Amino acid sequence: MLKDFPVIIKNLDDFGPIPEVTEDGETFDENAYKKSSFTARVLGFPALADDSGLLVDVLGGEPGIRSARYASENATDKENLEKVLEKMQGKDNRKASFKCVLSLAIPTGAALTYEASCQGEILSKPVGDNGFGYDPVFYFPGLDKTFAQLSIEEKSMVSHRGKALKELVSEFDKVLEWIDIHMP
Repeated sequence: MLKDFPVIIKNLDDFGPIPEVTEDGETFDENAYKKSSFTARVLGFPALADDSGLLVDVLGGEPGIRSARYASENATDKENLEKVLEKMQGKDNRKASFKCVLSLAIPTGAALTYEASCQGEILSKPVGDNGFGYDPVFYFPGLDKTFAQLSIEEKSMVSHRGKALKELVSEFDKVLEWIDIHMP
C-alpha cells in the first residue's frame, strides 16, 4: 500500500534482535504507542506498530486488549479461540468487532495514531482455513464469510487493520511532511 511513496519499509527482523516491549497498557492505543515509540527510540527511525483485538459485546468487550493472551499468558490461537467459544455457549447476542490502533512514532516520542474497527458476529464453531487468531469464528456479514474464508485481498479491504492502514495511506503525503518537520 505504500509502494508509490519514497519510503523503504523494513521489518524488525531486518535489524536483528531488540528488546521486547511489554504490552501492559490499558488500551489498544497505549499498547500500540508503547511498541512504536520504543522501537523508534531504539532504532532511530520512525516505527509503525499496531495493537488489535476482538471485542465481544455480550462478554463486556472481552477479550479486548488481552486477545492474544486471553486463555493464558502464552496461549495459542486455538486455546484463545476455544475460550471465547466456551464463554459464548448459550448466548444469543453474537455481535463482536475487531479493533486496530496503528501508531507511527518518531525517535523523539511524537506519534500519529490511526484506528478502525470491523463489525461482525461470533459463530459457534470455526469455519475456514485462512488467517489466524479468531478469524475462523469471526463472521463478516458484508461478504457472508468468516475472516478465515477470505483471501488476503478481501480481508485487507474490510478488516480493522486494512481500514486503519488505508487511513494512514490516504494522508501519507502529510505524514511524510510531519516526519520531515520532526526529524530534520
